[in-house]
Amino acid sequence: MSDISLWVTIAIIGVVTFLLRLSLIQLQDRVRLPTRWQQALHYVPAAVLAALVVPALIRPEGFIDLSWGNERLIAGALAAAVAWWSGNVLLTMAVGMGTLWLLLRLGG
Repeated sequence: MSDISLWVTIAIIGVVTFLLRLSLIQLQDRVRLPTRWQQALHYVPAAVLAALVVPALIRPEGFIDLSWGNERLIAGALAAAVAWWSGNVLLTMAVGMGTLWLLLRLGG
């Protein structure tokens, strides 16, 4: 594939993506979603975040590791507990990253 065709393909994909998103934004006031769909859409951000974070916690080396030697899993579990207890995003990030840093320093 030549450089020109690659850039044209990227531009077309970008325009199509933009138009799809714009159409949904423009239709937002005209189309009313059923209540059940609206309720379900409230869980999408949490589901996407979990889909991104959980594999990094349980598979840090490419295979499932649920042992006490998995520093990322321990730090993630502690961060999840702090998030549930406090609801404070900055505190959750500080505890999670601080725990991971400490465990990596002690274990490495």
